[in-house]
Amino acid sequence: MATAAYETEKKPKGDDVSVVGSEKHGHEGSFDDDSIVEGSEGVTQREFATLRLVPDKINFSSWLVIIVEFAERWSYYGTINVLNNYVRASLPQGSRDGSVPPGPNHGNGIAGALGKGQQKSFTVRTFNSFWFYVTPWLGGIIADCYLGRYNTIMLFSIVCLAGHIILVAYGLLFLAVVVMGIGGGAIKANVSPMIAEQYTGKLRKVTLASGEDVLISPAVTIQRIYNWFYAAINWGSAGAISASFLARDHGYWAAFLVPTCLFVLVPIVLAAGRKNYIVTPPRGSILLETLRVIAMCVGDKLSWNPRKTIKQLRAPGFWDVAKPSSYRGGEMPSRITWDDQFVGEVVRTLKACQVFSALPFFYLCYSQIDGNLGTVAAGMRLDLLIFLRNLNPIVIIIIIPIMDLLVYPALRRNGINFTPIKRITLGFFIAGLAMLYAAILQKFVYEQSPCHDNLPSECVDANGDPNPAPINVWIVAGPYILVGMAEIFTSLVANEYAFTKSPKRMKSTVMAFSLFMQAISAALNLALTAVNVEDRFTWLFGSFAVVAWIVGLVFFLYFRDLDKQEAALNVIGTGSREGFANETADVTTAVHHHGEEKLGKAAGPIV
Repeated sequence: MATAAYETEKKPKGDDVSVVGSEKHGHEGSFDDDSIVEGSEGVTQREFATLRLVPDKINFSSWLVIIVEFAERWSYYGTINVLNNYVRASLPQGSRDGSVPPGPNHGNGIAGALGKGQQKSFTVRTFNSFWFYVTPWLGGIIADCYLGRYNTIMLFSIVCLAGHIILVAYGLLFLAVVVMGIGGGAIKANVSPMIAEQYTGKLRKVTLASGEDVLISPAVTIQRIYNWFYAAINWGSAGAISASFLARDHGYWAAFLVPTCLFVLVPIVLAAGRKNYIVTPPRGSILLETLRVIAMCVGDKLSWNPRKTIKQLRAPGFWDVAKPSSYRGGEMPSRITWDDQFVGEVVRTLKACQVFSALPFFYLCYSQIDGNLGTVAAGMRLDLLIFLRNLNPIVIIIIIPIMDLLVYPALRRNGINFTPIKRITLGFFIAGLAMLYAAILQKFVYEQSPCHDNLPSECVDANGDPNPAPINVWIVAGPYILVGMAEIFTSLVANEYAFTKSPKRMKSTVMAFSLFMQAISAALNLALTAVNVEDRFTWLFGSFAVVAWIVGLVFFLYFRDLDKQEAALNVIGTGSREGFANETADVTTAVHHHGEEKLGKAAGPIV
C-alpha cells in the first residue's frame, strides 16, 4: 500500500499542502481508503476517517519538564504579582519594609513601597512584559542553531537566578527586571517545545479492553501534554499567592526571597533528569536555510506591478523551485541543502506565523488582570482580595482537567473535531465578554465610591485610611474567571500550535515568534499609557471588548480554510525523508537523548 499524500480538491492558489483523511478529522480530499497515512504505523485512510482518536500516556521526562515549568512560573509570578503595589502604593503608615503594621485595618491594608502611582506602576509592569517576550528570540536562536534546548535552558536558568538575587540582595529593581527577563525569556522559548518533543510516538491502532478499536494520536497526545503544561504554569501562579501575604505581613524582602528559593529547583530538576530527556540536535544554518527557501521561491516573482506580483505569488507550484525533487541529477543549485519535507515545514511555519499575528489583541485583554483589574478591586471592600487576584490561575487549574478528561473526549466520541483555530476563536469571544463585564463593573464602582472622583482606589477617609466603595470585591471575580477560560482556548493552544506547525530543528525560534506577540501587545499597551489611568478604565475595557470580538470574527473567517488542513499540516515531515546536506537523515528523524546533540553522534533508531 502506498503512502498517502493527496491534494485537496479545492486547494488555494500557491498552497502546497497535501491532505489526508476526511472532514471528520478536520480535513478533506479524495484518497485511497487502503493507503497508509504518512508517518503512521500502518494506519489506513479508512481507519483514520472512522476510528476514534485518543491520547497516549504522558511519559516521565515530560513530567520532569512540567516540574521545571512549575518552579519557574512560581518564581516569576511570585515576583511580578507584587510589583504593581510595590511601585504604585506608598509605604503604609508606620512601615519601613512595605508591610502593613498590625491593627484594625491590617486585613484591608495594602503593602506598598515606592508610591509612584498607577501610571508608573503600569509602565514598569508593561516594560517587564515587553522585555520578557522579546528575549525569547535570543534563547530560540541559540538553542536551534548552537546549544540545543536542554543546554540553553540550563545556561539561562543561571542568568535568571542571578536576576532574582540582585532583587533580593540589592533591591535594584530595574536591573533585576532586565536580567530576569533575559534569563526567563530564553527559558520560555525552549521549555515549551522541550516538553512536547519528549513524546515520540506515532499514529497507531490499538484495541481497548472494551473491544473498541481506536487510534493513538500524536496530535491529541500533544494537546493533552500542553493542557497539563499550562496547568503547571498556573499551579505556579496560584502558588505565588504567598508573595502577597508575605509582602503584607513581612515586607517585600521576604516576598522576593521565596520565589528566588523556588527557582533553584529549575537547574536541579534539569540536571537530575538529564539522562531521560529527548533532545533535538541544533543546526547552525537552520535559520539561514529557512530564509533561502523563502528567497528562492519569491525570487523573480516580484514586480513593480502589484497585480502581477500578487498573481505570481499565488500561482500553483510557488514552492517547487526550492524542492530538490524539482531538479534532475546534477542540476540542483548548490545552495539547496535541505529536502522536500523541509520546504513543506517552512510553508507550514509561515501559516502558523499568520495565525499568531492575531494574538496581540487577545493579550491586550489578558494584560488587564495583571494590574488594572487589581486597581479596580482596590477601590472596593477588600474582603479576601489576595485570593481574588489569584482566582485566574485557580480557575484554569480547575477547568483544564475537566476539558482534558471529560469535554474533549466527549467531543471526539461524537465526531466533533475542536481544532486549534476553533479554540482560539472561542478564546477571543470569551476575552471580549470579560472586558465587557469589567467595563460595566468599573462604571458601577465609580458611582458607588464615597469620593465620587472616578479614582476609587485612592479614596481615603479623614484619618487617611482606605475608604472603599461599599461593594464586595468578589464581584470582580467575573473578569478573572472569564479571562482564565479564554486563556485555555487561546494562550494554551498557541503553545500547541507553535510546536506542531514548526520544523523539528526550529521549534524554539517559532515558539519565540509566538511569544513575541505578547511583546507587541505590551508595546501597544505602552502606547495607551495616557488612557491607562483609573478614571478612564470604563472606556478602556469597553474598547478592548469590541476589538476582541472583531478580531475573533475576522480571525475565524480568514483561517477557516486552514482549519480544514489541520491533519495534513501535522504529518508534514513525519514520514521518510532525505535529510539535510552533510548529515544523515536520521539526525533529523531519530530519537536523540541528552549527550547526543552533536550531529550524527549515537543517533537512536527512528521511532
